[in-house]
This record gives sequence, structure tokens and C-alpha cells, in this order.
Amino acid sequence: MKWTSIAAIWALFWVLSAFLVMPFGVKTHDEVGKEKVPGQSLSAPANFNPRRLLARASVLSTALFWLYYANYVNRWITIKDLDIGPLLGL
Repeated sequence: MKWTSIAAIWALFWVLSAFLVMPFGVKTHDEVGKEKVPGQSLSAPANFNPRRLLARASVLSTALFWLYYANYVNRWITIKDLDIGPLLGL
């Protein structure tokens, strides 16, 4: 596998991971006890930390990529194993 393919696949896993880990650990102003700004949404985060998001997403995406790469090398699950013909009515 070329390094460009590795980078592209890892980036796709990173974006997916960022959306997966984004809601964990975030609290609203009511939960933290802070005062809200007038016009602020009730669900706006009070303690959003982008560095924590970057770190969590990077760790998760790296783990997912290595699982993908191990499957790519060892051929544990192939396209032949995914028989979706009956689902499509074929």
C-alpha cells in the first residue's frame, strides 16, 4: 500500500473519529454552573477543549487504521465474505 493511500485512509478514519468522540466529556453551562450569555443556546458547551478532541480522535483513528491495515494484510474479511446479494434482492 502506498504512503499516500495510508495517509488518505487515516484521514478518513480521523474525521470519523472526531465526530465520534466530540460529545464525550462536554458539559453545558447549566451542568458546570456558569452564567449563560444572552442569546446563547441552551446546549452550547461550556468546557469544549479542542486539544482534547484532537488527541482523542488521533488515538482512536490510529487504532482503527491499524485494525484496517491488519485486515488488509491478513485478509481476515474480504469482499467475498460480505454477501450482500440477498439484501439487494439479487
